[in-house]
Amino acid sequence: MWRALKLALCVLACCCLLLCGRFGLAQSSSPAQTSNQPSAGHSLWFPSGASSHAVTVDHEFRTALWVLGILFVAGQLLLALFLLRSWRSGPSSANSANVAGNWKLEIAWTVAMAAIFLWFHISGAMIWSEKFLPPKQFGQVHVEVTGAQFQWYFRYPGADGVLGRVDAQKFARPDEGNPLGIDPSDPAGRDDIVSTAMVVPVNRVVQLDLRAQDVIHSLFIPAMRFKQDAVPGMEIHNHFTPTLIGEYEIACTQLCGTGHYRMRAVVRVVSEEEFAAWLKAHTESAEAGK
Repeated sequence: MWRALKLALCVLACCCLLLCGRFGLAQSSSPAQTSNQPSAGHSLWFPSGASSHAVTVDHEFRTALWVLGILFVAGQLLLALFLLRSWRSGPSSANSANVAGNWKLEIAWTVAMAAIFLWFHISGAMIWSEKFLPPKQFGQVHVEVTGAQFQWYFRYPGADGVLGRVDAQKFARPDEGNPLGIDPSDPAGRDDIVSTAMVVPVNRVVQLDLRAQDVIHSLFIPAMRFKQDAVPGMEIHNHFTPTLIGEYEIACTQLCGTGHYRMRAVVRVVSEEEFAAWLKAHTESAEAGK
């Protein structure tokens, strides 16, 4: 019995390790990561991917689902098997055999599980580090994202390419058209563009600087496979590269107050020409208003 169980568990662990390796090889060699085709996603939990790393993130989720799902089902089947055997053998008695443990089986199972979870940790850490270390690419789009109860604000530098100073406690006046608290005495802030929608060009790295004015918010863009907290007193940097033109939902995934449900916005991914025209029009409007 123990030999058969040991063999079954070792075979199961080896299959899971091979499955991890197969998925990892497919991920590293897949040409879809650099194409402009949407990630298939799944209608039950993800929309179609629209960013350069969506394929990698979706692959990680599918790998975890299959590997951990197989282990879970196998564990439940083994539990049911032992319960059935115990039920068939009748009530226990003083003469029942004492089943001792098998240290070799325990070590093999522990090492196999540690290897699987270590693989997940390393694979996930590589994806996360790629998102925090943007590639050196000319023409990155710089967007400052600010969460405030209960609105997202997206600020772009104007023609000078520099964002103005911000002091929300001193200068924030939403009713006067200055919700972020841009310092009116700073010349660099006079042409800054503040929008309630994120507008970005397709196929260019979008560098985000995330802030929060009041409580913790979390910027979640499902189609981009992007989620990052915005914390008061901190400036957090992250990036993504949109690959498909379209309009995508933004949500706040941190409960930030009674109006949390209203804290929604959109990402509009447009062509280079449309983005240049949008920037020009809003820069002229910002300069005229100040």
